[in-house]
Formats: sequence, structure tokens, C-alpha cells
Amino acid sequence: MTDYSRVERLALCDLFDRLGPDQPTLCDGWSTYDLAVHLYVREADPMAGPGIMIPSLSDTTERRMAKAKAQYSFAEVVDRVRNGPPTLSIYSFPKFGHQLNTTEYFVHHEDVRRAQPSYDVRALPAEQQAGLWKAVRLAAKSMTRKAPSGLVLRLPDGRTSVAKKPTELGSVTVTGEPSELVLFCFGRQQVADVQLDGDAETVSRLRSASFGV
Repeated sequence: MTDYSRVERLALCDLFDRLGPDQPTLCDGWSTYDLAVHLYVREADPMAGPGIMIPSLSDTTERRMAKAKAQYSFAEVVDRVRNGPPTLSIYSFPKFGHQLNTTEYFVHHEDVRRAQPSYDVRALPAEQQAGLWKAVRLAAKSMTRKAPSGLVLRLPDGRTSVAKKPTELGSVTVTGEPSELVLFCFGRQQVADVQLDGDAETVSRLRSASFGV
């Protein structure tokens, strides 16, 4: 089976090389350099990793990112990301690392692609879409916990997964390919190629809700 987390990693690094360090991304306030540093310290710096998930430790992560950015040029950081995690990193364990990175590298690849003046919605291999569907079903409940309404994820073939049970505002159904549902649930609602069905006001609130870690 193809490791699509690695496919996305390499494609993103190639895109970094083409664009350079100062291009925008969908990560608020981050340039391509900042995003590359984030990916590097996430895998290589055990002091930085916890702050990515735990807000109270985010200052430590920011300091470690600043240190890495001061120490390495953009090209050096990109090369380190391209070469993968250090041997002792938890991300170096094949199965575990693949699971942790299935959505990480896809989402951040799109963070760079879709921040550019023009982009296309990629047609991904069926095997990759299947992996993203599995991943989003596992992650959606935690990622969309701040949704103002219930949330049902629906594939074009009709399969569904409940990300959040209905609230007093009811529920909204979000239909799209697994890749686009991943982007939606990971806080990229404005660029996700999906269809939302539900009360118009609730749909509008859902598009601007704060999703993610």
C-alpha cells in the first residue's frame, strides 16, 4: 500500500522549493517558511511537539520554532522535512507515523496550494481518498466540537458519518470527497469544495466556526 503521507510530504517540499520562503499559506500569519519550520519541529523537537496540541504550552513551541528558524535557512528546513523524522522520533515508526501524518501533510500541502492566486482541486487516487475518509471519521468529533449545530459528513456515494449530534440549531449535512471533508473539519471551511445542506443561518455560522485542535 502506498504511503500517501510521504507522497504529500514530498510534493509539499517540492512546492516549498518552487515558491520560496515568503509566500502566504492558509495558516493564519504563517509564511511558507513558518509552515516548514512547524513541520520540522513537530517531528524533530520533542520540546516543541506538546505545545502544538496543548495551548498552555504553545509559548514553548513558538520559542522552539523561532530558534529553528534562526538556526536553519529555509532550504535547510525544507530538506530536513523532506528527509523525514529523526530515527528516535515517534513519527519514524512506520505504521504510527503514517497514521499521524495522513491528514497532516495533505492539509498543509493544501494550505500552501490554496493560498496561491489560483489552484485546482486535485483528483486524488481512490486509495488515498479511502485513507482520508477513515482518518476524518476518527478525527471529526474532536475537530468539530465547537460546531454550533450537529454535523453529518456525507460522501457523494451516500455514505455518511455523524461528526456531531444535533444541537438546538439542528444539524447540517456536509457533502464532498473525503479530501474536502478533511479540509472542512480541519478548519479550512472557506476553501473546502463541499455542499452544505441545512438552515441558511446555521450553515453560515458553520462556515466561520473555529474548528481544529
